[in-house]
Amino acid sequence: MLQTSARLLRLLGLLQTRRDWTSAELATRLDVTTRTIRNDMARLRALGYPVEARPGVAGGYRLGAGGSLPPLLLDDEETVAVAIGLRTAANGSVAGIEEASVRALAKLQQVLPSRLRHRVSAIASSALPVPSRGPEVDPDVLTLIASACRDHERLRFDYRTHSGTASRRSVEPYRLVNDRRRWYLVAWDADRDDWRTFRVDRIEPRPPAGPRFTPRALPPDREIAAEVARRAGEATWQYRARVIVHAPAEYVRNRLPIPVEVDSLGEDTCAFEPGSDHPEMLALYLGMLGADFTIAESPELVAALRTLTGRYHRAIEASQPPARRSPVLRCRQGQAERDGVAVPERPARAGAADVAAAGGHPVGQRAGQYAE
Repeated sequence: MLQTSARLLRLLGLLQTRRDWTSAELATRLDVTTRTIRNDMARLRALGYPVEARPGVAGGYRLGAGGSLPPLLLDDEETVAVAIGLRTAANGSVAGIEEASVRALAKLQQVLPSRLRHRVSAIASSALPVPSRGPEVDPDVLTLIASACRDHERLRFDYRTHSGTASRRSVEPYRLVNDRRRWYLVAWDADRDDWRTFRVDRIEPRPPAGPRFTPRALPPDREIAAEVARRAGEATWQYRARVIVHAPAEYVRNRLPIPVEVDSLGEDTCAFEPGSDHPEMLALYLGMLGADFTIAESPELVAALRTLTGRYHRAIEASQPPARRSPVLRCRQGQAERDGVAVPERPARAGAADVAAAGGHPVGQRAGQYAE
């Protein structure tokens, strides 16, 4: 069994990982009785930690908000992650936290063990962040949403769509997703009875938070992030079309710059619905797929392909170098210009070219044959 001081530190670490714990859960984790848990909670309160208790059969404990921040317990990986996160925040997409991030990082580096300080310094000296050019997010809004996700509390907020339409939403928040430029909220929309993705910079919360809800089953986080990336890429498309590609579905997925749902129609055929702001832009991207394709019921895209084909054909014709004349003809032409006599060029016969043989006699070369 752990000594009292070690057990208190372990107990404090557990309280920081989750909002609510029952006495039985904590006792099982620490291999002690529920009575010991009650005594340990009293010791934490005496040390200044704001431990809250909920009475009843389903009661338990939570670490509340105190007048001052209690010491946090971080393992090595969490410490490095916090340090790197603070460095990144100085150039991040959350407004108003740049200076606070620098101050917090200075305090953290002062107490870092040397083994961790070297790791943080190595990453910081090699990594070059690109300043965010996306919309900035209010850190208070981000914190409010993150707390609601953690505590499974409903959110009410005013939302403005890409087109400018305003509406009020009531959702069950689940995940915050960041793509380095924007923050997105993945939530269950109670009014629309479906999953929705919201841009956080367009959210205006309507406090207080709503009642708690029972979490729904979620796919793995990797799938959630991929779905958010797909929806974010499609949200601003003004034009869409169905395209049948004469290539395997996996090949097409690997050629696309963003995740798009591709339906396999056979071993060497698939279909998907790409989009863009203009048919010509979509036609340009389709030409870079590296596979033949067919447009299904989209005359605008067919017209855009025809326009681009004509433009490329004219560019090819205009870029062809002028036909070179033979040295004998250039010599005759130059002498005629000096003598003031016009020498007409001899037209070439269709389908053949005249090549001078070793004896000086012309030899007819048919089209498709090569002279060595």
